[in-house]
Amino acid sequence: MMYDIGLTVFNGLAWAMATFLVAAGLTLIFGILHILNFAHGGFFMIGAYVSYTVMLAFGAGLPLWVFMIGAMAAAVVVGLLGWAVDMFVFRRLRDVEDAYSLIATYALLLVCGGAVQLIWGLNYLSVMPPPSLNSVVFIGDVFMPTYTIFVILSGVVAYIGLELLINRTQIGQLIRVVAVDPWMARLLGLNVTRIYLVTVIFSFAMAGVAGALLMPNQSLSPELGGIFLLQAFGVVIVGGMGSIRGAFLAALLLGMIESFGTYLFPQYPGIFFLLALAVILLVKPSGIMGKEQTA
Repeated sequence: MMYDIGLTVFNGLAWAMATFLVAAGLTLIFGILHILNFAHGGFFMIGAYVSYTVMLAFGAGLPLWVFMIGAMAAAVVVGLLGWAVDMFVFRRLRDVEDAYSLIATYALLLVCGGAVQLIWGLNYLSVMPPPSLNSVVFIGDVFMPTYTIFVILSGVVAYIGLELLINRTQIGQLIRVVAVDPWMARLLGLNVTRIYLVTVIFSFAMAGVAGALLMPNQSLSPELGGIFLLQAFGVVIVGGMGSIRGAFLAALLLGMIESFGTYLFPQYPGIFFLLALAVILLVKPSGIMGKEQTA
């Protein structure tokens, strides 16, 4: 019994931190630009493919540092794509209705899928984790793959880093000022356009890193962008649109609900995430850390 509970908690943490890694950049863009970026999954996918290309160049049995170089390469490539998207797309969406933003970012997702098919093809691709992450750790009777532990720790580190960046640094203070009132920020002499650009580049780079870190043990295909996207949107919405802390807490909550639900009712995988999403939003439509709207 204790073995089953321990393994279920571990699986819930793995689900939560993998999803948070994807959702972090998504919630940051919405919190600052107030754009619900449907293309986020596509750039996550590109990050995975870029990391795959780097790892493939070094061959099999690569060390952990090469894996991390692949993640940094994914961050740089996707961050540069974020710069281009901000220049040519997001700047045109800041003064239009939300429906146009949704259409434009969904179109970007389709472009990402087409680009992946053109560059890497339609075949399913895969890469094993580095040897140092391809083992098992036992805690009592519970076995924990080291790669999954690495993913969990990466999610925790990403959350702590974002919290420190947003709340303890000068650039974080500027980002929060611009997010609350960009008009007043301009009056105070802040370069709002540049702050937007930095935020977009950083958010896209996080999507690239997430794709790279979650790439091992995944089947890479042009459909990869949609696999985590629904879960990431659920975490962002339940956490409170634009709240990093809310997204982290929502990931933990939904991860545990999904894991224990699947353990108790294995014939219905995935349904408990959707049920929890619906119930939580019925009880608190603004999300865990969201602010209630007033007329």
